[in-house]
Parts: sequence; C-alpha cells; structure tokens
Amino acid sequence: MKYIDEFRDRELAKSIAAAIRQEAQAGRSYNIMEFCGGHTHAIFRYGVKDLMPDNVQFVHGPGCPVCVLPVRRLDDAVEIAERHGVILCTYGDMMRVPGTKQRSLIRAKADGADIRMIYSTMDALKIARNNPNREVVFFAIGFETTTPPTAVAIKKARAEGLTNFSVFCNHVLTPAAITHILSSPELAQSEAVRIDGFLGPSHVSSVIGSAPYEPAAAIFRKPVVIAGFEPLDVMQSALMVIRQINSGRHEVENEYTRVVTREGNSKAQAIVAEVLEVRETFEWRGLGSVPDSALKIREAFAGFDAEKRFDISAKQSREVKSCECPAILRGVKKPSDCKLFGTVCTPDNPMGACMVSSEGACAAYWTYARHQTLAEASKKRGSEAAA
Repeated sequence: MKYIDEFRDRELAKSIAAAIRQEAQAGRSYNIMEFCGGHTHAIFRYGVKDLMPDNVQFVHGPGCPVCVLPVRRLDDAVEIAERHGVILCTYGDMMRVPGTKQRSLIRAKADGADIRMIYSTMDALKIARNNPNREVVFFAIGFETTTPPTAVAIKKARAEGLTNFSVFCNHVLTPAAITHILSSPELAQSEAVRIDGFLGPSHVSSVIGSAPYEPAAAIFRKPVVIAGFEPLDVMQSALMVIRQINSGRHEVENEYTRVVTREGNSKAQAIVAEVLEVRETFEWRGLGSVPDSALKIREAFAGFDAEKRFDISAKQSREVKSCECPAILRGVKKPSDCKLFGTVCTPDNPMGACMVSSEGACAAYWTYARHQTLAEASKKRGSEAAA
C-alpha cells in the first residue's frame, strides 16, 4: 500500500470485520487497551468500534501525554512563569489544561505572564537567541516521540553558549506505564477493567522499537500488537490480538511494519541517552507514582535544567472536583461515566486534560460520539437518581 486511501478501503474494512467476527469466540470477551490517544480518535472517527462484535471492547489507556501530566507539574510551570518572570514556551495543547483552581497557562498569560505557544524546540531556541537578557524555559512534555527534539535542543544550546535557555523536563516512558497498569491490583483484579491485550503505540515505537514491550508481554502473558493509525491498521491489529488470545500466545507483534522495527531509531535513542537519564519515580495523572517511568536531565547538562535553575515552592495541588480524567486514563471509567461531560465540561470550558488534548479520550467522545455519550450519561444519571 502506498496511499492513504488504501488504508481506508471500505471493502477491506468489511473483510477484516468479518474475520474478527469469525475469530471472536462466542461466550468469551476480548478487552483490548489502545495505549495511544491517536488510536482512540481513529476508533471513533472511522467507526471502528461499530464494526466490532459485542464481545470485543476497546479500553482507553493513558496514551495522551498532555493528559497524564499531573496537576502539580502544571502548577510548577505556571509558578516558574509568574514568579520568576521568564519566557515560558510550550506546545499548544498544554496552554488550556486546567491546573489547581482551574488555573491554566493561558489564564496565567492573560494575567501578564510571558507564555508562548511554539511548534518545535527550535522555536524555543530562536526565542532565547532573540532575547539574550531574558530567561527562556521550554516546558517539555511527551512520550518517547517528542523526547529526541528536546535532547537535541539542549545539546544545541550548549554548543551555542545559550546560557539563558533551560528545560522543564516532563518526558515519560511508555513501557513502564504498561507494566504499571498490568501490575496494579485495581486493574488486575477488577473484572470491569480486565485487559486481555494491547494495541501498542505507533509513533513511540518508531523511536524505541517493539523490543521494549517484550518483558511486559512475557511476564504478564498479554499480547501486544504495534498498530498504525489508519482504520485498517487498527482493525488488523485487533484481529492479531484476538488470534493471539485464542491460541494462548502472548507475544509482541508488529502490524506497523512500514514504520516500526524491533530495534527502533538508534540515532534518536543515542541522543536521548547522552542528554537524559531515567528518574527513579514520576507521578502520572491517574496512575500515581510509577517507578522508572520518566526522564530527567543528566548532571553533565545540569546548567540547562529549569528544576535546578529555579526555586519551586512546595504546594498542594488538586484535580478539578468531580473530574473523572484520572479514572478514564486508567481505563476504569469512560467519559460517559463523568458527571461533568457535556454539561460543565466542554472543549470551550474544559475541566480536565482529557477534554483539552487532541489525543484525549473525552475529546474523542465529544468530537465523534457526543450525542450518544450524552444520552448514555443522562440515562445513567437517571438510573442513579431512581435508585
């Protein structure tokens, strides 16, 4: 296949759907967690969910990097911008995520803080060059996909002698999160959120390869299939997971062979390893503290570490009351389970990160299944009131 249309072919979709219905055994359920938020949106955008038999369910995982960032780290970024008077640069999705008391970066900007949306790390370096008398901080977030550009920016800043540039590093690691989910008693023992297999992330795997998922697949005996973003990618990957479950296998398979290899991008991995190292633990929204799940700047580049350059006060941070974003990220609840969805919480007035991000589950439900979700939520509230 060479063209996008070929990955959205109606007849091929019907053929794969028929194969899934044939393979999915009656009396058995298949709960497949798609870790990547891009998969969640593909499932809803192209109606993949509606092509699945009733006993095949998709469970939405913590695959949105904006969503999994804990409120405390967002509050820290706001403090750096307001208290220290820096130019804070970050990607667009982070601007509207509500922190404690619903204070977001865009609200801090409206109150006078110099916070700028950028499209790449090179934009942040350009701002540092153009403002030699100002401190410029790049608020770095994301999975392994966006980590190499951050490492490159730090190396370039040192090579150019940009002493007014630093990074507030919040990059997190996918395999550690999958391991944490599978080892969590809440998920391992709850029938409602039992996970039978995973759709592995696409862009992340293009960097790290498919090999890092092999330990979790072997230890927890869960199949992982690296899936592309197109509807036929997702459907074929679901079929591969189902076939593994039926045969009792628990391997890492790669459907996205046109992009992903087992080894990944060795050059990108080397740059990241040179500049960054693994944190002992890091907090994820919804998952709590996860060991070895994030990166920090190595001591050799400590001069570019915003956490060491700026004093950040200890504070009490908290989620917006009644927001179910943490539970949704764990796969314990769906957006329709949230009392705020579509009432108080909308894309124009988000209460949680899951409604803000272009990869968030609530944003997917709102964009592609809004009326159905609101009807389900209303019915559920009615049942609870009657009880």
